[in-house]
Amino acid sequence: MAEGSTIIDPRDDVLGRARVTDTPELESFYQELAARNAGAFWKRANAIEPWEPETRYRPTLWRYAEMRDMCLRALDLVKPEEAGRRVVTLLNDSDAGRENTAVCGWLFSGMQAMRPGEITPAHRHTASAHRFIMEGKGAYTVVDGHHITLGANDYVLTPGGCWHDHGVVADGEVSIWQDGLDIPLMNSLETNFYAVYDQPAQTAAFPADDLPLSYGGAALRPEGVAAWEKPYSPVMVYRWEATRDALWSLAKVSEGTPFDGHMVRYSNPLTGGWALQTMGAHMQMLKPGFRGKAHRHTGNVVYNVAAGRGYSIIGGERFDWGTHDIFCVPAWVWHEHVNLDASEEAFLFSFNDFPVMEALGVRIEEALQDNDGHQTCAS
Repeated sequence: MAEGSTIIDPRDDVLGRARVTDTPELESFYQELAARNAGAFWKRANAIEPWEPETRYRPTLWRYAEMRDMCLRALDLVKPEEAGRRVVTLLNDSDAGRENTAVCGWLFSGMQAMRPGEITPAHRHTASAHRFIMEGKGAYTVVDGHHITLGANDYVLTPGGCWHDHGVVADGEVSIWQDGLDIPLMNSLETNFYAVYDQPAQTAAFPADDLPLSYGGAALRPEGVAAWEKPYSPVMVYRWEATRDALWSLAKVSEGTPFDGHMVRYSNPLTGGWALQTMGAHMQMLKPGFRGKAHRHTGNVVYNVAAGRGYSIIGGERFDWGTHDIFCVPAWVWHEHVNLDASEEAFLFSFNDFPVMEALGVRIEEALQDNDGHQTCAS
């Protein structure tokens, strides 16, 4: 290799890749370019056009027992009306995660606890949000005047641009849920707006649960109601019992996938597409003793263990998990899941940025071919 060459990866020493040998004359040229807010593309081409995706994020796991304690401590330390949103943020264990306030990729996540009688003041923002309820009783949200009740393992939407507030009824119980938002994506695109409502909370303008009761019937579309023309699902909340039953029914007639077991998408029943425009979500069931094979894909995924115990091997590292532990799989990282229980199913809720990948035409997936489809675990 010639002296002064910038080649780092041996694969780059081919026609079509940058492999310029720097000279004193070129170094002087680079300085002249820099003085003009310019640069030589070949100096950075190989780094910014990698052979395959290179994530800046790390697989990270948050133990529910630990994070639950942090959320309950926040109840005593911060008033919800002063915090705006009393959320404990989940930061990816990477410089990129801390810099972008991201859980993984361009996704944000946090955990929020609320006492009976408390509210999160009404507001709206460009970023879309969705939530997975982990525990409690009497939680609710109001989205553009639609009052929606929430229970454990329910999945609820608060789409971008909608007025929304949350609370727990006075005779309810302390409730905890996981938030997921596309805040990092909206900020990277410089499109994020935020506004507060002119009252602490909205007054419901429709009967309680009118949207899920109208649109939540499997394969059933309501007649005699105004046409739904908004770009997100009208269901708004997907109940745990119906989701679990759908997986049980699917398992009666399907073997599932070798990677994810039996999986269902939270979809817009009017289009069959994702429930939100920028973030998708799934619930999957791993049968007793399930040992999945490894695959990887563009797009980032954040998991919440709805029920069960097991482990996932992510990038060759083992992460053991139990109910409501949270973990993430960065883009283009090999991963596989295992249910450690020999008699009970494990259920994994997850959310992702797949709708963005699909809209841009860059959603790609591949299976691991070596070692019968399993990674070599380093731990």
